[in-house]
Amino acid sequence: MEIEDLAHKLQKTDKVLGLDPGKKTIGIALASVMLGIATPIETIQRTKFSRDIKHLQQIINEYEIKALIIGLPLNMDGSQGRRAQSVQDLGQNIKQHISGIEIAYWDERLSSHHMDSFLIEEVDLSRKKRANVIDKLAAQHILQGAIDRIRSLKDIY
Repeated sequence: MEIEDLAHKLQKTDKVLGLDPGKKTIGIALASVMLGIATPIETIQRTKFSRDIKHLQQIINEYEIKALIIGLPLNMDGSQGRRAQSVQDLGQNIKQHISGIEIAYWDERLSSHHMDSFLIEEVDLSRKKRANVIDKLAAQHILQGAIDRIRSLKDIY
C-alpha cells in the first residue's frame, strides 16, 4: 500500500509502528499520527519467523497499533532488488499472521547510514554502542519521514 492510501485510512489518534528489517534484526519505532513524533522503542533480534511474529504481535497489541510502515531498501536508482523483494515478502507474511493491520512501505535508502553518521559525528558513540541502537534509530528515521508525509496529507499541524 502507498503512504497516500494509508493516510486516508488512519485517524488522528491512531498509532503506527515503523520497521527497519535487516537480516539479523528488526528495528522498531512508534508514533501517533496526531503527535507526529517517531520514537525508537526496540530492536528485535531475529530468530525464527514464528517467534519474531509473536513478539511483533505483542508490541502491536500493547500499543494498539493500526498500521506498520516498513522501510523498503530501494537501490540508489530507485529500482527494487532482492532486498526490497525480501522486505515485501516479510510484509506479506506479517499481513497473513496479524489480522486487521495495514501495511505501507517507505523508501529507506540510506536511513541506517544517516543514523550511523549522526551517532558518530553528533553523539560520538563507539561502534559497539552504535550497533545496539542503530536499527531502532533507522526505524525512527523511516517512520518520521512517513508520518510527516501522512500529516501533510491530512493537514495536521
